Amino acid sequence: MSPLVVAAFYQFAELPDYRELRPAVLDVCASNGIRGTLLLAEEGINGTVSGSYESITVFKNFLFDKDLLSESDFKVSSADFMPFPRLKVKLKKEIVTIGNCEINPGKKVGEYVDPLDWNQLITDEDVLVLDTRNTYEVSIGSFEGAIQPETTNFREFPEWAETEGSKLPKDKKIAMFCTGGIRCEKASSLLKDKGFEKVFHLKGGILNYLEKVKPEESLWNGECFVFD
Repeated sequence: MSPLVVAAFYQFAELPDYRELRPAVLDVCASNGIRGTLLLAEEGINGTVSGSYESITVFKNFLFDKDLLSESDFKVSSADFMPFPRLKVKLKKEIVTIGNCEINPGKKVGEYVDPLDWNQLITDEDVLVLDTRNTYEVSIGSFEGAIQPETTNFREFPEWAETEGSKLPKDKKIAMFCTGGIRCEKASSLLKDKGFEKVFHLKGGILNYLEKVKPEESLWNGECFVFD
């Protein structure tokens, strides 16, 4: 087992005191030798960090105590070397930028779909499958037949939803997906805000799907681009 663990996680939660939370996050990470980048905003926390198994466990317990831990959205992997040069805890308007702070997944969000139920959903001919990622990510891999907004970054998604997205029939089921799930939280909340009622999204994103679905049963085509 590798001595280092990489943890990628997010949690939407009401954090009106997120600025005051920053020193505590810095302290628990720095005192345990954890490096990486964390984003704090009024809507929650998002980050990718690395440290020893023991230090990441301490950090998980810290998040749990602060009601900022979602086990299903806390993904860990091993590393042979420290992938991050330093620790950064940034204060942001959003933990995933869509350019609209009124969109709140904590209040309104689509219906989560377990990876084991995803194939059945997207093979229904009455379901529209939507890839919320950018053109580069889509070019590497996607689900066959998925609608592609052709955005270069997630900030462009609201404009697509306002123009091309508004042409989608509102009585159809929309099944959306992204890499790790966080962008779909915002995207599904945005579509519901625009009157789409039957909005579904892949729980934990493509990474969770590839982890849980057997290769011979997978409908994923290509590779999955992962970035920090």
